[in-house]
Amino acid sequence: MVHSELLFQTPPWFLVLCILAGAAYALLLYRPVGPWGARWNWFLAGVRGFLIAFIVFLLLNPLVRNTTTLTEKAKIVLAIDNSASMAPYAQEVRALAKSLSSQLEEKDFDVSWQSLNENNVNLDSLQFDFPETDLSTLLATVKRQYEGQHLTDLVLISDGIVNRGLSPIYKPMPFRVNTLALGDTTPVADLRVSEVVHNKVAYLGNKFPIKVELVGQGLEGKRATVLLKHGGKVLESRSVGIDRKEYYQELTFEVTSTEKGVQRYTVSVVPVSGEYSKENNDKDVYIDIIDGRQRILLLGAVPHPDLKALKAILESDDNYEVVSQVLSVNATLPKSAKPYDLVILHQIPNNMNIGNQLISNFRETNTPLLFVLGNQSSTSAFNTLNQALQIVENGNQKDLVRGKYNTSFHLLNLDEKELDVLGKLPPLSVPFGDYQIRTGAEAILYQQVGSVPTTKPLLLVRMADGNKTGVLTGEGLWAWRQEEFLLTGQQEVVDKLFKKLVQLLSVKEDKRKFRVYPVKNEYLEGETVDFRTEVYNQVYESVYGNDIKLELADGQHSPKSYNYRVSKEMPKYQISALDNGVYRFKASANIDGANEEVTGQFIIKKQDLEQGSTTADFGLLREVAQNNGGTFLEKEGIASFVENLQANRPADRLDVAERLQGIIHYWWIALLIILLMTMEWGLRKYLGAY
Repeated sequence: MVHSELLFQTPPWFLVLCILAGAAYALLLYRPVGPWGARWNWFLAGVRGFLIAFIVFLLLNPLVRNTTTLTEKAKIVLAIDNSASMAPYAQEVRALAKSLSSQLEEKDFDVSWQSLNENNVNLDSLQFDFPETDLSTLLATVKRQYEGQHLTDLVLISDGIVNRGLSPIYKPMPFRVNTLALGDTTPVADLRVSEVVHNKVAYLGNKFPIKVELVGQGLEGKRATVLLKHGGKVLESRSVGIDRKEYYQELTFEVTSTEKGVQRYTVSVVPVSGEYSKENNDKDVYIDIIDGRQRILLLGAVPHPDLKALKAILESDDNYEVVSQVLSVNATLPKSAKPYDLVILHQIPNNMNIGNQLISNFRETNTPLLFVLGNQSSTSAFNTLNQALQIVENGNQKDLVRGKYNTSFHLLNLDEKELDVLGKLPPLSVPFGDYQIRTGAEAILYQQVGSVPTTKPLLLVRMADGNKTGVLTGEGLWAWRQEEFLLTGQQEVVDKLFKKLVQLLSVKEDKRKFRVYPVKNEYLEGETVDFRTEVYNQVYESVYGNDIKLELADGQHSPKSYNYRVSKEMPKYQISALDNGVYRFKASANIDGANEEVTGQFIIKKQDLEQGSTTADFGLLREVAQNNGGTFLEKEGIASFVENLQANRPADRLDVAERLQGIIHYWWIALLIILLMTMEWGLRKYLGAY
């Protein structure tokens, strides 16, 4: 219903002025009687007077207030759990939902629908195959979509099995949540692979564990066989005895990696007689087997506790293979089949000329270097052999300094608050003198003398010109680690700082002009796989418009081929409806007249959450209803539930909307003025005047 009223922004007696203005104008124009006679003269004067009075009235800018009143009926949302565990009851759910909706609409309720993955669902086409059940997100979705509306009740039709997200018990809603329970609450005899714990990455030739958790119910006294498979072959078999009604056991398989790339291992339980379901007897795990860690060469001029500290930091990370040597003990470098990814030089170069000649050799091969200066270091030789820092030493003096984090350094993702502990650690011994940071180098830590910060670098890096260099200007790292352990009970901050520094220096730069890669390495079955494509010209500027051919193969189905073109607006290419498995891809394109290829792999994981537990949880549904002021019901109580809703029906809500608008903005005002002017002009023309 709409109610309109006229509001004046001026005193009402201004209307008299409008009428007087119209009358005066008409009097002046029509005082001498025209050739049409007195009667027409009075009529035309009245039209002109009304027109002028109306225009003057509009100049007063009167407002129209429109008040719209809407009656909003009580709204009820029927939320349907359409997960795979509800599939056996699909027809029953459709029939009950239709019946409940019909009864509610007869009582003049406004009924809407929601499922786990869509709203306003069509019951006849709704598929009960959603791979997970997240009732908390379902309720939150309804809350968000109907915010501000007259939603009084939600009816959740579910079996109460939740396998994703938070429990809906602990998330109160601003409306009543009623639960309609379906399913079988009787525990069934079953044995399933509940969980498989494993490393995501393993190194070629190494052993790694695969830990299996078995959960059983109602199969006591029987034996089961657990198999670990790879490539269709059984790697190991274990026999277990089920000694109790509610059974749980952990098994650990030790596996040796023999093939590179992402490998699929399958844990399988041979079905036991009397078992309810065999669909939850298998689980696939995917482990990326990589060949070779990053090789770090740690060279020291003389024995020093810092060497042991650096080695301990690096060996705590499986990504690094550390080779260490003290050149004063053994001057012959260890042989290596592959070049080192980083060389750490502790007190090299030095005044004893131990290992100084090696630096030029490493520079020729563009091997990243990390210098650690100490009391035996030669600053003059260091100035000649590095491009990051110049030190003009004042005699042979040393200074004791602590580390102060440079907050403008952004090449590493460091936590400023964590690094505050550096101010409490023992000072390092550094050369005393003037420090000059060379072009392209940045300080990570500055030197702090006592409580006075300086701009002299304690730790810095230079990443320019393809020659990566890091410099720690002092010795005493071992004392840092010990003191941090005394203060915090762990050696996390110092270790993390140097691990990130080593990673920054040792990682290889990607100089390819053509790159194609999936946005994620792992996807769940049913997810869309997004490929990002990057093409660069000779100066590494992004270019677009190239035609890309993408080939996919998983070793089980025929290879698939896709063609697309890169554009600035659409840098991603999407592929959907892929089955679970390990996919290897090859992308090719013609870049600047040359054929370029990129290869890689990704994983599509099977979602088997719905096979984990098939016993309905009515207790959860009762708690959800109780915590949200609703009613727990089974199918026999639908009729009485609807009657109870009607008996306690909240009043319809009146929504009032008010709108103010100047009357001059209505389209019919201009039309009225044009009609009056046209009518006056037409009559005068017809009666013989201009």
